[in-house]
Amino acid sequence: MKSSIRRRNPWRWEWFLIAALFLPSALNAQKNDVMGQIQFEGKSSIDKDSGVWVDGEYVGYLKELKGSKKILLLPGEHEIIVRQDGYQDFKRQVQIQPGQPEIVSVSMEKAVTPPLPTVTATVKIVVNPARAAVFVDGLYVGHVGEFKGMGRGLLVAPGSHRIKVALAGYDTFETSIKPDANQKVEVKTDLVKSSGPLAAPLVSDK
Repeated sequence: MKSSIRRRNPWRWEWFLIAALFLPSALNAQKNDVMGQIQFEGKSSIDKDSGVWVDGEYVGYLKELKGSKKILLLPGEHEIIVRQDGYQDFKRQVQIQPGQPEIVSVSMEKAVTPPLPTVTATVKIVVNPARAAVFVDGLYVGHVGEFKGMGRGLLVAPGSHRIKVALAGYDTFETSIKPDANQKVEVKTDLVKSSGPLAAPLVSDK
């Protein structure tokens, strides 16, 4: 009489476990082979602190976009815009090739801007992550890290202003302020990671 109990083949389970462990790594390696990379170069501190947009999406400021925060893109044409308060937008169209880096050398040029008001208020921006972009009344003014620390802050004219903080992969934060002359106000929050799927460009975590 044949037994109704079948022996499990231990080798089958070992191969399954090996496949489960190595398949994600293989897929990631394949993805990295397909994706191209953008590398940014800037000589001045202004260049290096300027915000970077790829295909209309803010991805961080120039000097941090390397190593663990490198920008990976699908092959094809992409639009690069680099912005800094008080400077002209730096724009480039780049052609990305699979598995190859594209170097973008950034040089910001001064723009003609109206003078600061004689009376101002100071806005302290305390937001995590500190690499997020800060907008005042729809205009980009810098990343959060530029307004943190003792004696640092964002100068605005007294009155009503709309503050927006944005970063790819996170929900945008918006608030309104209405400081008086010479008043100090604080905008403080932690950005919440977006629940939706991430779209290109990708900031690599490897």
